[in-house]
Amino acid sequence: MTTVRTRFAPSPTGYLHVGGARTALFCWLYARKHGGQFVLRIEDTDLERSTPESVNAILEGMTWLGLEYDEGPFYQTARFERYDAVIEDLMARGLAYRCDCSRERIDALREEQMARREKPRYDGHCRERGVAADAPHVIRFRTPRDGSIVVHDLVQGRVAFPNSELDDLIIRRSDGSPTYNLTVVVDDMDMDITHVIRGDDHLNNTPRQMHILEALGHTPPRYAHVPMILGDDGSRLSKRHGAVSVVEYRDMGYLPEALLNYLVRLGWSHGDQEIFSLDEMIALFDIDAVNKSASRFDHEKLMWLNQHYIKDSDPARVAHLLSPHMGRLDIDPAEGPDLVEVVEAQQERARTLAEMAEISAFIYQDFDDYDEGSAKKHLRPVALGALERMRGVLAELTPWSTGALHDAVAGVSEELDLKMGKVAQPLRVAVTGRAASPGIDVTLYLVGRERTLARVDRAIAHIRRRQEAQ
Repeated sequence: MTTVRTRFAPSPTGYLHVGGARTALFCWLYARKHGGQFVLRIEDTDLERSTPESVNAILEGMTWLGLEYDEGPFYQTARFERYDAVIEDLMARGLAYRCDCSRERIDALREEQMARREKPRYDGHCRERGVAADAPHVIRFRTPRDGSIVVHDLVQGRVAFPNSELDDLIIRRSDGSPTYNLTVVVDDMDMDITHVIRGDDHLNNTPRQMHILEALGHTPPRYAHVPMILGDDGSRLSKRHGAVSVVEYRDMGYLPEALLNYLVRLGWSHGDQEIFSLDEMIALFDIDAVNKSASRFDHEKLMWLNQHYIKDSDPARVAHLLSPHMGRLDIDPAEGPDLVEVVEAQQERARTLAEMAEISAFIYQDFDDYDEGSAKKHLRPVALGALERMRGVLAELTPWSTGALHDAVAGVSEELDLKMGKVAQPLRVAVTGRAASPGIDVTLYLVGRERTLARVDRAIAHIRRRQEAQ
Protein backbone atom coordinates (compact mmCIF):
# COMPACT_ATOMS: atom_id res chain seq x y z
CA MET A 1 0.00 0.00 0.00
CA THR A 2 1.31 3.47 -0.91
CA THR A 3 2.31 5.58 2.10
CA VAL A 4 0.24 8.76 2.40
CA ARG A 5 2.38 11.88 2.01
CA THR A 6 0.89 15.36 2.32
CA ARG A 7 2.59 18.73 2.15
CA PHE A 8 2.04 22.28 3.33
CA ALA A 9 3.70 24.71 0.94
CA PRO A 10 3.32 28.36 1.99
CA SER A 11 4.89 31.30 0.18
CA PRO A 12 7.00 33.35 2.63
CA THR A 13 5.59 36.74 1.73
CA GLY A 14 3.99 37.50 5.09
CA TYR A 15 2.68 35.89 8.26
CA LEU A 16 1.04 32.48 8.66
CA HIS A 17 -2.61 33.29 7.90
CA VAL A 18 -5.33 31.36 9.73
CA GLY A 19 -6.47 30.08 6.33
CA GLY A 20 -3.01 28.66 5.72
CA ALA A 21 -2.97 27.25 9.24
CA ARG A 22 -6.23 25.40 8.56
CA THR A 23 -4.77 23.96 5.36
CA ALA A 24 -1.66 22.87 7.27
CA LEU A 25 -3.89 21.31 9.95
CA PHE A 26 -5.93 19.36 7.40
CA CYS A 27 -2.72 18.11 5.73
CA TRP A 28 -1.23 17.18 9.10
CA LEU A 29 -4.37 15.38 10.29
CA TYR A 30 -4.74 13.42 7.05
CA ALA A 31 -1.14 12.24 7.22
CA ARG A 32 -1.40 11.33 10.91
CA LYS A 33 -4.71 9.49 10.46
CA HIS A 34 -3.32 7.32 7.67
CA GLY A 35 0.10 6.70 9.21
CA GLY A 36 1.81 8.87 6.61
CA GLN A 37 4.26 11.75 6.45
CA PHE A 38 3.70 15.49 6.52
CA VAL A 39 6.17 17.59 4.52
CA LEU A 40 6.84 21.32 4.91
CA ARG A 41 7.95 23.13 1.76
CA ILE A 42 8.71 26.84 1.49
CA GLU A 43 7.78 28.16 -1.95
CA ASP A 44 10.16 31.11 -2.04
CA THR A 45 10.71 31.57 -5.78
CA ASP A 46 9.12 35.04 -5.65
CA LEU A 47 12.48 36.61 -4.88
CA GLU A 48 11.11 40.16 -4.61
CA ARG A 49 8.46 39.39 -2.00
CA SER A 50 9.90 36.42 -0.09
CA THR A 51 11.75 37.38 3.09
CA PRO A 52 13.61 35.52 5.87
CA GLU A 53 11.31 37.26 8.37
CA SER A 54 8.28 35.69 6.71
CA VAL A 55 9.92 32.27 6.75
CA ASN A 56 10.56 32.68 10.48
CA ALA A 57 6.95 33.79 11.05
CA ILE A 58 5.66 30.66 9.29
CA LEU A 59 7.96 28.35 11.24
CA GLU A 60 7.09 30.14 14.49
CA GLY A 61 3.37 29.74 13.83
CA MET A 62 3.73 26.06 12.96
CA THR A 63 5.76 25.41 16.11
CA TRP A 64 3.26 27.23 18.33
CA LEU A 65 0.38 25.21 16.87
CA GLY A 66 2.32 21.98 17.39
CA LEU A 67 2.07 20.92 13.73
CA GLU A 68 5.33 18.99 13.57
CA TYR A 69 6.53 18.16 10.08
CA ASP A 70 8.28 14.90 9.28
CA GLU A 71 10.42 16.30 6.46
CA GLY A 72 11.62 19.78 5.59
CA PRO A 73 11.48 22.62 5.47
CA PHE A 74 12.52 22.37 1.81
CA TYR A 75 13.23 25.63 -0.01
CA GLN A 76 12.46 25.99 -3.70
CA THR A 77 15.31 28.47 -4.18
CA ALA A 78 17.69 25.59 -3.45
CA ARG A 79 16.23 23.54 -6.32
CA PHE A 80 16.64 25.83 -9.35
CA GLU A 81 19.05 23.42 -11.05
CA ARG A 82 16.44 20.67 -10.81
CA TYR A 83 13.73 22.90 -12.31
CA ASP A 84 16.06 23.93 -15.14
CA ALA A 85 16.77 20.29 -15.92
CA VAL A 86 13.04 19.50 -16.14
CA ILE A 87 12.39 22.50 -18.38
CA GLU A 88 15.25 21.52 -20.70
CA ASP A 89 13.86 17.99 -20.87
CA LEU A 90 10.42 19.31 -21.86
CA MET A 91 12.04 21.52 -24.49
CA ALA A 92 14.06 18.62 -25.91
CA ARG A 93 10.91 16.52 -26.27
CA GLY A 94 8.94 19.30 -27.95
CA LEU A 95 6.62 19.71 -24.96
CA ALA A 96 7.67 23.29 -24.30
CA TYR A 97 8.75 26.18 -26.52
CA ARG A 98 10.25 29.66 -26.47
CA CYS A 99 7.96 32.66 -26.75
CA ASP A 100 9.10 36.22 -27.48
CA CYS A 101 5.69 37.89 -27.51
CA SER A 102 5.95 41.38 -26.08
CA ARG A 103 3.90 42.61 -23.14
CA GLU A 104 2.16 44.99 -25.54
CA ARG A 105 1.07 42.12 -27.80
CA ILE A 106 -0.22 40.08 -24.85
CA ASP A 107 -2.15 43.06 -23.47
CA ALA A 108 -3.68 43.84 -26.85
CA LEU A 109 -4.65 40.19 -27.29
CA ARG A 110 -6.39 40.16 -23.91
CA GLU A 111 -8.32 43.34 -24.74
CA GLU A 112 -9.50 41.89 -28.05
CA GLN A 113 -10.61 38.64 -26.43
CA MET A 114 -12.46 40.43 -23.65
CA ALA A 115 -14.16 42.69 -26.21
CA ARG A 116 -15.43 39.51 -27.89
CA ARG A 117 -16.46 38.23 -24.45
CA GLU A 118 -13.95 35.42 -24.68
CA LYS A 119 -11.86 34.05 -21.84
CA PRO A 120 -8.45 35.80 -22.03
CA ARG A 121 -5.68 33.31 -22.85
CA TYR A 122 -2.50 33.06 -24.86
CA ASP A 123 -3.20 32.20 -28.50
CA GLY A 124 -0.17 29.98 -29.18
CA HIS A 125 1.42 32.55 -31.52
CA CYS A 126 4.96 31.24 -30.92
CA ARG A 127 4.15 27.51 -30.88
CA GLU A 128 5.73 26.80 -34.22
CA ARG A 129 7.86 29.92 -34.75
CA GLY A 130 11.16 28.52 -33.46
CA VAL A 131 12.22 31.54 -31.42
CA ALA A 132 16.01 31.76 -31.13
CA ALA A 133 17.59 30.91 -27.78
CA ASP A 134 19.62 34.15 -27.69
CA ALA A 135 16.51 36.36 -28.08
CA PRO A 136 14.70 37.62 -24.95
CA HIS A 137 11.99 35.06 -24.30
CA VAL A 138 9.92 33.06 -21.85
CA ILE A 139 9.31 29.33 -22.07
CA ARG A 140 5.76 28.02 -22.34
CA PHE A 141 4.38 24.53 -21.79
CA ARG A 142 2.67 23.07 -24.83
CA THR A 143 -0.80 22.30 -23.46
CA PRO A 144 -2.85 19.68 -25.37
CA ARG A 145 -5.58 21.43 -27.36
CA ASP A 146 -8.05 18.59 -27.80
CA GLY A 147 -10.21 16.81 -25.28
CA SER A 148 -10.49 17.65 -21.62
CA ILE A 149 -8.85 16.83 -18.31
CA VAL A 150 -10.83 15.70 -15.29
CA VAL A 151 -9.98 16.38 -11.65
CA HIS A 152 -11.53 13.85 -9.29
CA ASP A 153 -11.38 16.13 -6.30
CA LEU A 154 -11.87 14.68 -2.82
CA VAL A 155 -13.85 17.77 -1.76
CA GLN A 156 -15.23 19.33 -4.95
CA GLY A 157 -16.07 16.07 -6.72
CA ARG A 158 -15.61 15.57 -10.47
CA VAL A 159 -14.49 18.76 -12.22
CA ALA A 160 -13.82 18.71 -15.99
CA PHE A 161 -11.70 21.31 -17.80
CA PRO A 162 -11.80 21.49 -21.62
CA ASN A 163 -8.23 21.75 -22.87
CA SER A 164 -9.35 24.40 -25.32
CA GLU A 165 -9.80 26.76 -22.35
CA LEU A 166 -6.30 26.17 -21.04
CA ASP A 167 -3.57 28.25 -22.63
CA ASP A 168 0.14 27.50 -22.91
CA LEU A 169 1.28 28.67 -19.52
CA ILE A 170 4.69 30.17 -18.87
CA ILE A 171 6.99 27.79 -16.99
CA ARG A 172 10.16 29.92 -17.12
CA ARG A 173 10.19 33.73 -16.95
CA SER A 174 12.37 35.92 -19.11
CA ASP A 175 14.79 36.36 -16.18
CA GLY A 176 15.34 32.58 -16.12
CA SER A 177 13.34 31.88 -12.95
CA PRO A 178 10.80 29.04 -12.94
CA THR A 179 7.13 29.75 -12.30
CA TYR A 180 4.84 28.39 -9.60
CA ASN A 181 3.00 25.85 -11.77
CA LEU A 182 6.28 24.25 -12.82
CA THR A 183 8.03 24.22 -9.45
CA VAL A 184 5.06 22.84 -7.56
CA VAL A 185 4.72 19.99 -10.04
CA VAL A 186 8.40 19.03 -9.86
CA ASP A 187 8.38 19.23 -6.06
CA ASP A 188 5.24 17.14 -5.66
CA MET A 189 6.71 14.56 -8.05
CA ASP A 190 10.17 14.44 -6.45
CA MET A 191 8.80 14.40 -2.91
CA ASP A 192 6.33 11.58 -3.69
CA ILE A 193 3.34 13.62 -2.53
CA THR A 194 0.24 11.45 -2.71
CA HIS A 195 -2.38 13.98 -1.58
CA VAL A 196 -2.44 17.71 -2.29
CA ILE A 197 -4.77 19.47 0.13
CA ARG A 198 -5.01 23.20 -0.51
CA GLY A 199 -7.39 26.13 -0.92
CA ASP A 200 -9.99 26.05 -3.67
CA ASP A 201 -8.44 29.16 -5.21
CA HIS A 202 -5.86 26.72 -6.64
CA LEU A 203 -8.45 24.53 -8.36
CA ASN A 204 -7.96 26.24 -11.74
CA ASN A 205 -4.21 25.56 -11.52
CA THR A 206 -4.79 21.84 -11.10
CA PRO A 207 -5.50 20.85 -14.74
CA ARG A 208 -2.36 22.72 -15.85
CA GLN A 209 -0.28 20.94 -13.22
CA MET A 210 -1.78 17.57 -14.14
CA HIS A 211 -0.82 18.13 -17.77
CA ILE A 212 2.79 18.82 -16.79
CA LEU A 213 2.88 15.78 -14.52
CA GLU A 214 1.57 13.57 -17.31
CA ALA A 215 4.16 15.04 -19.68
CA LEU A 216 6.80 14.03 -17.15
CA GLY A 217 5.39 10.51 -16.98
CA HIS A 218 4.18 10.86 -13.40
CA THR A 219 0.75 9.94 -12.02
CA PRO A 220 -0.85 13.04 -10.44
CA PRO A 221 -1.55 12.98 -6.71
CA ARG A 222 -5.09 13.02 -5.33
CA TYR A 223 -6.35 16.57 -4.97
CA ALA A 224 -8.59 18.09 -2.31
CA HIS A 225 -9.47 21.76 -2.65
CA VAL A 226 -10.95 23.12 0.56
CA PRO A 227 -13.24 26.16 0.56
CA MET A 228 -12.00 29.56 1.62
CA ILE A 229 -12.65 31.21 4.97
CA LEU A 230 -14.91 34.26 4.95
CA GLY A 231 -15.26 37.14 7.35
CA ASP A 232 -18.51 37.86 9.16
CA ASP A 233 -19.68 40.02 6.23
CA GLY A 234 -19.31 37.21 3.72
CA SER A 235 -16.17 38.55 2.02
CA ARG A 236 -12.82 36.80 2.05
CA LEU A 237 -11.21 36.89 5.50
CA SER A 238 -8.74 39.75 5.76
CA LYS A 239 -7.19 42.14 8.28
CA ARG A 240 -10.25 44.37 8.24
CA HIS A 241 -12.17 41.55 9.96
CA GLY A 242 -9.68 41.48 12.83
CA ALA A 243 -6.63 39.35 13.51
CA VAL A 244 -5.76 36.88 10.74
CA SER A 245 -2.20 35.94 11.71
CA VAL A 246 -1.62 32.85 13.83
CA VAL A 247 1.02 34.69 15.85
CA GLU A 248 -1.46 37.52 16.50
CA TYR A 249 -3.81 35.05 18.13
CA ARG A 250 -0.97 33.74 20.27
CA ASP A 251 -0.12 37.29 21.34
CA MET A 252 -3.78 38.00 22.09
CA GLY A 253 -3.78 35.14 24.57
CA TYR A 254 -5.36 32.25 22.70
CA LEU A 255 -4.28 28.68 23.41
CA PRO A 256 -2.99 26.75 20.39
CA GLU A 257 -5.38 23.87 21.08
CA ALA A 258 -8.32 26.29 21.03
CA LEU A 259 -7.31 27.72 17.67
CA LEU A 260 -6.73 24.23 16.24
CA ASN A 261 -10.11 23.06 17.54
CA TYR A 262 -11.76 26.09 15.97
CA LEU A 263 -9.98 25.74 12.62
CA VAL A 264 -10.81 22.04 12.24
CA ARG A 265 -14.50 22.90 12.53
CA LEU A 266 -14.30 25.47 9.72
CA GLY A 267 -15.62 23.32 6.92
CA TRP A 268 -15.54 19.95 8.70
CA SER A 269 -17.78 18.42 11.32
CA HIS A 270 -18.46 15.21 13.20
CA GLY A 271 -22.09 15.23 14.18
CA ASP A 272 -22.80 17.98 16.70
CA GLN A 273 -19.49 17.61 18.53
CA GLU A 274 -17.73 20.93 19.15
CA ILE A 275 -14.78 20.06 21.40
CA PHE A 276 -12.04 17.86 19.94
CA SER A 277 -8.74 16.82 21.43
CA LEU A 278 -5.88 16.33 18.98
CA ASP A 279 -6.23 12.56 19.32
CA GLU A 280 -9.94 12.82 18.49
CA MET A 281 -9.20 15.03 15.49
CA ILE A 282 -6.75 12.46 14.13
CA ALA A 283 -9.16 9.58 14.73
CA LEU A 284 -12.24 11.28 13.29
CA PHE A 285 -10.99 13.61 10.56
CA ASP A 286 -11.15 12.66 6.91
CA ILE A 287 -10.90 14.93 3.94
CA ASP A 288 -13.99 13.61 2.17
CA ALA A 289 -16.11 14.97 5.03
CA VAL A 290 -15.01 18.56 4.33
CA ASN A 291 -17.82 20.78 3.02
CA LYS A 292 -17.70 22.41 -0.40
CA SER A 293 -19.12 25.70 0.84
CA ALA A 294 -17.08 28.46 2.45
CA SER A 295 -17.10 28.97 6.22
CA ARG A 296 -17.40 32.21 8.16
CA PHE A 297 -14.89 33.05 10.85
CA ASP A 298 -16.73 33.68 14.13
CA HIS A 299 -14.49 35.39 16.67
CA GLU A 300 -17.04 34.93 19.45
CA LYS A 301 -17.08 31.16 18.86
CA LEU A 302 -13.29 31.09 18.99
CA MET A 303 -13.39 33.10 22.23
CA TRP A 304 -15.85 30.60 23.71
CA LEU A 305 -13.59 27.71 22.79
CA ASN A 306 -10.57 29.48 24.22
CA GLN A 307 -12.34 30.06 27.52
CA HIS A 308 -13.27 26.37 27.60
CA TYR A 309 -9.66 25.32 27.11
CA ILE A 310 -8.38 27.77 29.72
CA LYS A 311 -10.86 26.40 32.25
CA ASP A 312 -10.17 22.75 31.45
CA SER A 313 -6.40 22.80 30.96
CA ASP A 314 -3.73 21.82 33.47
CA PRO A 315 -3.00 24.97 35.53
CA ALA A 316 0.74 24.37 35.17
CA ARG A 317 0.44 24.44 31.36
CA VAL A 318 -1.70 27.57 31.44
CA ALA A 319 0.81 29.21 33.79
CA HIS A 320 3.60 28.43 31.32
CA LEU A 321 1.65 30.09 28.50
CA LEU A 322 0.56 32.98 30.74
CA SER A 323 4.08 33.96 31.78
CA PRO A 324 4.99 35.99 28.66
CA HIS A 325 1.71 37.88 28.92
CA MET A 326 2.66 38.89 32.45
CA GLY A 327 6.04 39.97 31.12
CA ARG A 328 4.34 42.29 28.63
CA LEU A 329 2.83 44.08 31.64
CA ASP A 330 6.33 44.43 33.16
CA ILE A 331 5.48 41.81 35.76
CA ASP A 332 8.06 39.30 36.95
CA PRO A 333 6.02 36.31 38.21
CA ALA A 334 8.93 35.32 40.43
CA GLU A 335 8.27 38.43 42.53
CA GLY A 336 5.00 37.19 43.96
CA PRO A 337 2.92 34.05 44.41
CA ASP A 338 3.38 30.96 42.27
CA LEU A 339 1.80 31.64 38.89
CA VAL A 340 0.06 28.26 39.03
CA GLU A 341 -1.89 29.45 42.09
CA VAL A 342 -2.89 32.59 40.19
CA VAL A 343 -4.13 30.50 37.27
CA GLU A 344 -6.15 28.28 39.61
CA ALA A 345 -7.80 31.40 41.01
CA GLN A 346 -8.54 32.98 37.61
CA GLN A 347 -9.27 30.01 35.30
CA GLU A 348 -13.03 30.45 35.54
CA ARG A 349 -12.83 34.20 35.01
CA ALA A 350 -10.68 34.81 31.90
CA ARG A 351 -11.45 34.27 28.23
CA THR A 352 -7.88 34.84 27.03
CA LEU A 353 -4.44 34.70 28.61
CA ALA A 354 -4.02 38.43 27.94
CA GLU A 355 -7.21 39.06 29.91
CA MET A 356 -5.99 36.76 32.69
CA ALA A 357 -2.75 38.72 32.90
CA GLU A 358 -4.64 42.00 33.06
CA ILE A 359 -7.04 40.94 35.81
CA SER A 360 -4.16 39.37 37.77
CA ALA A 361 -1.80 42.33 37.60
CA PHE A 362 -2.98 43.66 40.97
CA ILE A 363 -1.50 40.59 42.64
CA TYR A 364 2.02 41.62 41.61
CA GLN A 365 1.79 45.38 41.06
CA ASP A 366 0.33 48.27 42.96
CA PHE A 367 -2.28 50.15 40.94
CA ASP A 368 -2.48 53.89 40.43
CA ASP A 369 -6.23 54.42 40.51
CA TYR A 370 -9.38 52.70 41.67
CA ASP A 371 -12.07 51.79 39.19
CA GLU A 372 -14.25 54.88 39.48
CA GLY A 373 -17.59 53.12 39.78
CA SER A 374 -16.28 50.54 42.24
CA ALA A 375 -14.71 53.16 44.49
CA LYS A 376 -17.81 55.36 44.42
CA LYS A 377 -20.00 52.44 45.45
CA HIS A 378 -17.81 50.67 48.00
CA LEU A 379 -15.17 53.08 49.35
CA ARG A 380 -17.64 55.29 51.21
CA PRO A 381 -17.63 56.60 54.76
CA VAL A 382 -20.02 53.83 55.77
CA ALA A 383 -17.28 51.30 54.98
CA LEU A 384 -14.62 53.02 57.07
CA GLY A 385 -15.33 51.14 60.30
CA ALA A 386 -15.25 47.73 58.58
CA LEU A 387 -11.97 48.50 56.81
CA GLU A 388 -10.31 49.78 60.00
CA ARG A 389 -11.40 46.72 61.94
CA MET A 390 -10.28 44.37 59.13
CA ARG A 391 -6.92 46.13 59.03
CA GLY A 392 -6.37 45.39 62.72
CA VAL A 393 -7.42 41.74 62.42
CA LEU A 394 -5.31 41.13 59.28
CA ALA A 395 -2.23 42.66 60.86
CA GLU A 396 -2.33 40.00 63.59
CA LEU A 397 -3.61 37.07 61.53
CA THR A 398 -1.67 33.81 61.70
CA PRO A 399 -1.36 31.84 59.50
CA TRP A 400 -1.90 33.83 56.29
CA SER A 401 -3.98 31.10 54.63
CA THR A 402 -7.21 31.08 52.70
CA GLY A 403 -9.04 29.34 55.52
CA ALA A 404 -7.84 31.80 58.17
CA LEU A 405 -8.58 34.77 55.89
CA HIS A 406 -12.12 33.57 55.21
CA ASP A 407 -12.73 33.15 58.93
CA ALA A 408 -11.32 36.62 59.60
CA VAL A 409 -13.67 38.34 57.15
CA ALA A 410 -16.62 36.29 58.43
CA GLY A 411 -15.65 37.13 62.04
CA VAL A 412 -15.54 40.89 61.43
CA SER A 413 -18.87 40.72 59.59
CA GLU A 414 -20.45 38.96 62.55
CA GLU A 415 -18.80 41.30 65.05
CA LEU A 416 -20.10 44.40 63.26
CA ASP A 417 -23.46 42.79 62.50
CA LEU A 418 -22.97 43.30 58.75
CA LYS A 419 -23.63 41.06 55.80
CA MET A 420 -20.37 39.57 54.60
CA GLY A 421 -20.55 41.52 51.34
CA LYS A 422 -20.55 44.81 53.27
CA VAL A 423 -17.12 43.88 54.58
CA ALA A 424 -15.72 41.85 51.69
CA GLN A 425 -16.54 44.28 48.87
CA PRO A 426 -14.89 47.41 50.36
CA LEU A 427 -11.94 45.20 51.24
CA ARG A 428 -11.83 43.80 47.70
CA VAL A 429 -11.85 47.25 46.09
CA ALA A 430 -9.20 48.42 48.55
CA VAL A 431 -6.90 45.54 47.65
CA THR A 432 -7.58 45.09 43.91
CA GLY A 433 -8.86 48.48 42.76
CA ARG A 434 -12.02 46.95 41.34
CA ALA A 435 -15.18 45.18 42.46
CA ALA A 436 -14.47 41.85 40.75
CA SER A 437 -11.80 39.33 41.72
CA PRO A 438 -11.57 35.74 42.92
CA GLY A 439 -13.02 34.94 46.37
CA ILE A 440 -11.91 37.45 48.99
CA ASP A 441 -9.93 34.82 50.88
CA VAL A 442 -8.00 33.75 47.75
CA THR A 443 -7.52 37.38 46.71
CA LEU A 444 -6.00 38.39 50.05
CA TYR A 445 -3.86 35.26 50.17
CA LEU A 446 -2.37 35.92 46.73
CA VAL A 447 -1.74 39.62 47.37
CA GLY A 448 0.02 38.81 50.63
CA ARG A 449 0.00 40.42 54.05
CA GLU A 450 2.34 43.35 53.37
CA ARG A 451 0.64 44.56 50.20
CA THR A 452 -2.83 43.96 51.65
CA LEU A 453 -2.18 46.10 54.75
CA ALA A 454 -0.61 48.89 52.68
CA ARG A 455 -3.58 48.95 50.30
CA VAL A 456 -6.13 48.92 53.11
CA ASP A 457 -4.29 51.90 54.66
CA ARG A 458 -4.46 53.67 51.30
CA ALA A 459 -8.22 52.98 50.99
CA ILE A 460 -8.84 54.30 54.51
CA ALA A 461 -6.94 57.47 53.64
CA HIS A 462 -8.92 57.76 50.39
CA ILE A 463 -12.24 57.59 52.27
CA ARG A 464 -11.09 60.16 54.81
CA ARG A 465 -10.04 62.58 52.09
CA ARG A 466 -13.46 62.24 50.50
CA GLN A 467 -15.06 62.95 53.89
CA GLU A 468 -12.99 66.08 54.32
CA ALA A 469 -13.80 67.27 50.81
CA GLN A 470 -17.56 67.05 51.42
